[in-house]
Amino acid sequence: MGERPHVKGMHTPPMSLPDDPQPSLLTFPCVFPMKVMGRREDGFAQTVSEIVLRHADDFHPETIEMRSSKNGRYLSLTVTINARSREQLDALYSELSKHPMVMMVL
Repeated sequence: MGERPHVKGMHTPPMSLPDDPQPSLLTFPCVFPMKVMGRREDGFAQTVSEIVLRHADDFHPETIEMRSSKNGRYLSLTVTINARSREQLDALYSELSKHPMVMMVL
């Protein structure tokens, strides 16, 4: 592997490997909001709700906060779950990120 680019005077930590678990900055259980963005299209909010419910069975879809972009072409959903573990959050993030209707998850 080649050298990672860096800014002079800044220390660039090595990238972590998937097999190298790092301690979580979160204390579980905790309330955890996730922002999910996609194109404004039929079924987007329903699809996101279904994915979230697979990972957090105590999630209430009626609590989703929705915001449209200025031009109305994109929709931002904020879903808030009671996170039980980092593994739960990683699995939810992974499934949401892979869905074709989802453009970004924060």
